[in-house]
Amino acid sequence: MGRLLFPFAAALVCGAAPTHAADAAADASADADQPIVVTGQQVKYGVKATSTATRTNTDVKDIPQALTTVTAQQIEDQQLRSVGDLLLFVPGASYNAGEGNRDTIVLRGNSSTADFFVDGVRDDVQYFRDFYNVERVEVLKGPNAMIFGRGGGGGIVNRVLKRPTLAPYRALTASADNWGDFRFTGDLDQPLNDTVGARLNAMYERGGSFRNHVDLTRYGINPTAAVVAGSTRIDLSYEHFHDRRTADRGVPADGNEPIRGFTRTFFGDPDVSFARANVNLGTLIVSHDFGGGLTLRNHTLLGDYSKFYQNVYPRGFSAATGLVTLGGYNNATDRTNLFSQTDLVWENRLGGIDQTLLFGFELGREKSRNKRNTGSFPDGDTTPITDPTVDANVIFAPDADDSNNRVKATVAALYVQDQIRPASWLEIVAGLRFDSFNLHVDDLRPLDHGEFSRRDKLWSPRLGVILKPTPDLSLYASYSRSYLPQSGDQFSSLDSTRAALEPERFDNREVGAKWEILDGLLATAALYQLDRSNTRASDPLDPTRTVLTGKQRSRGLELGLERSVTSRWLMSAGYALQDAEITETTSAAPAGRKVPLVPRHSFSLWNRYDVTQRLGVGLGVIARSKSYASIGNAVKLPGYARVDAAVFYRLPSGLEAQLNAENLLGADYYPSASNDNNIAPGAPRSIKATIGYRF
Repeated sequence: MGRLLFPFAAALVCGAAPTHAADAAADASADADQPIVVTGQQVKYGVKATSTATRTNTDVKDIPQALTTVTAQQIEDQQLRSVGDLLLFVPGASYNAGEGNRDTIVLRGNSSTADFFVDGVRDDVQYFRDFYNVERVEVLKGPNAMIFGRGGGGGIVNRVLKRPTLAPYRALTASADNWGDFRFTGDLDQPLNDTVGARLNAMYERGGSFRNHVDLTRYGINPTAAVVAGSTRIDLSYEHFHDRRTADRGVPADGNEPIRGFTRTFFGDPDVSFARANVNLGTLIVSHDFGGGLTLRNHTLLGDYSKFYQNVYPRGFSAATGLVTLGGYNNATDRTNLFSQTDLVWENRLGGIDQTLLFGFELGREKSRNKRNTGSFPDGDTTPITDPTVDANVIFAPDADDSNNRVKATVAALYVQDQIRPASWLEIVAGLRFDSFNLHVDDLRPLDHGEFSRRDKLWSPRLGVILKPTPDLSLYASYSRSYLPQSGDQFSSLDSTRAALEPERFDNREVGAKWEILDGLLATAALYQLDRSNTRASDPLDPTRTVLTGKQRSRGLELGLERSVTSRWLMSAGYALQDAEITETTSAAPAGRKVPLVPRHSFSLWNRYDVTQRLGVGLGVIARSKSYASIGNAVKLPGYARVDAAVFYRLPSGLEAQLNAENLLGADYYPSASNDNNIAPGAPRSIKATIGYRF
């Protein structure tokens, strides 16, 4: 069947041979219908079940919410290096350029720098995350407060990390691209005996970019250990991650579109523009199965984050004068997070009805120190467009509006959820969470010195109904709610005005279907309306007062297709039709404005196909219609289409070679922006070569 399908696949959507290939001694002429396996398991995209969306192990078809999973295998096949790259293959997702110093997600029209999680625990500091130690990345869309607490209005991104499997596995890879970047990764999974295992994931990357004067150095090391004693498992993990890169804010606009002809040109001063992050994460996970369907699990995380970034960047361009106006600032954040989550899960049958009960609580504390300085330019803040890369005379000093504070946030939460299955064709998911979120800000600015506190008591419900006409098809309807305190994603905006305001609220109504068309091929569809309310606006009767009358509405259709068409053909595809706008005037924009970075249409496709046991090929497409760079709606990012390709070849003795071509046809495009004058150009044609050794 694989050989028969290949001509059609090659013409339309082809795929690459799995990098975790079968034993290297396998003959190239082996039966083409024989599935590729790794340590006894067939390689697939996506997952059949996950605990991310419900905190219980649940079949993806029985989750009444849109979920996209990108596995480590797909990340390797496509050589995805960032959250921004990954989100291009998630229906309904975009990314903000993040001022060249952080991950910023845009899910269903809602932007966030804090809705990131590691194994379900909050990871909310502003930095660029890496995938060297992930098993998969899960993007759950729509409000998720019942599971994750505050925030998550448009959705969340959860990284599921690798843990010891108590089975030997070893892999080393090295890769390089045509822009001077090189990267090394290692994954060593070693059982010490029948009950104790250790695993080490490590990465080092250094090199350049298609953007002039832009470079990167990052490395990470993540040792883990596991002990399995009867019905108890203990996992202990530590990660140290360092990322230092040039803070590149992209190019300015020329009129209502990005300036052309400067794809590789750095605007500003690259020598003083950099972002540095040091992350230390320690985790302890303990789970015990009491029998009778009763399981207790605790997950404790201690995180220490240090982030600093500084930049001189373009604030605007005047075609009339030919001058670029520059701006500059730096910002430091140090944060310590301590979270502990405890879940009691009971799989039972009461009154003849199957159900899964979840009881849990979470305790957390976050302590932050934030300080910002603004740059001034004694010799002037303009430069000719003919010479936008400058050696600036810049002085960084605190401005009256620059943040300088200490922040302490604490949370105590209780939640309960029941997954009720009264019949084989019906399941009901109902949950409720209560959060007591307390924030204290000590403002250290000389003119505004003071202390501000606010406590929010948040009730977050969730209800979903799943109908199963056949075992392979699920139809669902759901409602969920989430809140975001007025202090914002990073807590830094609490003042005397915001301390008196109720949190923003997100309400999501969604209907959808999940259909396993073939054994292993999952098709999904979701139709949603997401309303954001309690956003700030000026009182029309008294402009000196702030009131909560602003609203935003996002509506859309999301379609997905993932996993395997055949044992030789793996697929990840998605389409989204979206409309997100301000429906009632906010402090940021009047009613009728479109939400930025939300294209009306977006499409992505990546497939891989094994030609033989040794050779595979891949082809992918990304296409997006135009969107706006900011809420001002003055600058448009043009629509674009990008084609990617790959070739995979298994060499003797456990060696594997891989060649990826990104933007194969050389499209000129702008995938993201931070604002109207910080627009990120897409890379020209790029080639990545990778060699791996698995033993």
